[in-house]
Amino acid sequence: MCGIAGIVEFNNLDEKLQSKLEVMGNILAHRGPDDKGIWIHENLNIGFTHRRLSIIDLSTAGKQPMSDNGGNWIIFNGEIYNYKQIALELNVNQFKSKSDTEVILLAYRKWGRKCLNKFRGMFAFVIWDEDKKELFCARDHFGIKPFYYFTYGEKFYFASEIKALLPFKSEIKTNKEGFKDYLTFQLCLNGKTLFEGIEELKPASFLTFSKNKLKIQTYWEVFYEPDFSKSEKYFQKKFTELLTNSVQAHMVGDVPVGAYISGGYDSSSIGSIANSFSNGNFIGFTGKFSKHGEQFDESIYASLVANQNNFELKSIDISSNDFIDNISKVIYHLDHPVAGPGSFSQYMVSKLASKYMKVVVGGQGGDEIFGGYTRYLIAYFEQCIKAAIEGNANSGNFVVTYESIIPNLIALKNYKPMIQQFWRDGLFDSMDNRYFNLINRAPNLNREINWTELEPYSSREDFLRIFNGENFRKESYFDRMTHFDFKTLLPGLLHVEDRMSMAHGLESRVPLIDRKIVELAAKVPANIKFKNGEMKYLFKKIVKPFLPKKVYNRKDKMGFPTPINDWFKGELKEFVLDILGSKKAMSREFINNKFASKQIENESKFGRNLWALISLELWHNEFHDKSNYYKKLIE
Repeated sequence: MCGIAGIVEFNNLDEKLQSKLEVMGNILAHRGPDDKGIWIHENLNIGFTHRRLSIIDLSTAGKQPMSDNGGNWIIFNGEIYNYKQIALELNVNQFKSKSDTEVILLAYRKWGRKCLNKFRGMFAFVIWDEDKKELFCARDHFGIKPFYYFTYGEKFYFASEIKALLPFKSEIKTNKEGFKDYLTFQLCLNGKTLFEGIEELKPASFLTFSKNKLKIQTYWEVFYEPDFSKSEKYFQKKFTELLTNSVQAHMVGDVPVGAYISGGYDSSSIGSIANSFSNGNFIGFTGKFSKHGEQFDESIYASLVANQNNFELKSIDISSNDFIDNISKVIYHLDHPVAGPGSFSQYMVSKLASKYMKVVVGGQGGDEIFGGYTRYLIAYFEQCIKAAIEGNANSGNFVVTYESIIPNLIALKNYKPMIQQFWRDGLFDSMDNRYFNLINRAPNLNREINWTELEPYSSREDFLRIFNGENFRKESYFDRMTHFDFKTLLPGLLHVEDRMSMAHGLESRVPLIDRKIVELAAKVPANIKFKNGEMKYLFKKIVKPFLPKKVYNRKDKMGFPTPINDWFKGELKEFVLDILGSKKAMSREFINNKFASKQIENESKFGRNLWALISLELWHNEFHDKSNYYKKLIE
């Protein structure tokens, strides 16, 4: 796990290239505190910088940037879990190192772009191809590792984090389309960022850059093709094998591995399996908000997992003072706000874990792959009622019936306000419109936002292109919903996963997000994954042997809830008013913070509007208001 950055300018030699690369490396230093390196082409204005977090091959032989002695150079961020198998396939007489970096470099030399089909892992890497005089940049199948870039004529700048690109932008401006996406979904779609001119290489994509030519291609896609010939027991057995194998593969490295343990199905099962492959010094890490009652304290369930598996559990009790002390750092490390307030909680738990470990595994991805979000049940509940009224409940379009879904509706107990809002307008409309309304975070953001300044772009149109994609059957509402979240929300959560861990020089691995697991999940019929409307039905059956009974039987899992709105209305109210009431806050281009500051008492317990607006203001503070600081870094 590392930080990578570089500059390619095909026009003239730049005497400041070395110093520019040093600036980029210094900004990314937190990603790789163990080592650093710079490579500059002897004849061309091309340079790489690398910051290393040593996990595999701790010796200097694994140092980057790395050459294959044939003119090609690489910088790499991530882990290739099957690198030893690929090394055997390469049949090289002698390797210079024991690192996965060298395996990537030699795999590219042998197979070219097709090497991407060989890799099992998380990665973002860049190779300078000397023969082609071309830059080859690639990102893993799911977007676990980040890659950002911008172009200006014959210039190409790239980095693991956006902040390392900002010194080279003539000005820091907001991308209106990305901004509108964020307000709607609390994440950006289709490679957009909140920074004008800076883009994200999308997951499962590679980019080539040569003189005057930039080209992007997708190298992998997941296709939802249900296999109705297989039984539920078949899928249970197959997934158990794949899950165990994936966790074992994710334990590779020359340093100990720990785990995030939240007390839910995903992280608890991953932690339990990982512990079985550890050498006995396994540690789990969890967070809690004990002053706010059981609803915000899941440490009792995390303790049950640790006790059953006989490993140590470290816990951090997070307070509102921690929020004051760290929230600006959270936004800085995120580059731009994304997803919900869980990023703050994860920052704090990662800070704890980094004191003991260099690597942790977590349960990210289970909800998007196996259908764990309550909104799926809400959406299906509406469709079941509609089908019952229209008399076509058995038409094949629905995986559950009105009668069978009733016993599982207890899961909606805490979501009545959400259902009220969802059913207020458009009841029984088309599936795509209904799901858009269900995930839209901005329906109540009216006077807070200057919407006319964000036209004519429509976030809905981008949503529809993804939701109505060509890689799944249109009759499966469940697949359409989970696919959209897999394509959009999951990369957003992985953004948080990467930044909050790397802020502390900690590598976070996600065994559930494995290509074989994802591809098999796409073959499971929805009536097995979502049987009778039970969220994550199949996944629960798979992980039952790894969980304590109280964890397996619990009905109240809510992710990693943060009492953010309780704080905003209580001990952090003055803090919030100070943020939204500053002179600069009152003059933002697209936000009416004066009105926003009056909405504190109107925010629901788990609402995100206020969180979104505060995050945006802190983002402006950290980047827009400090644009001169970034410019001076290269003067």
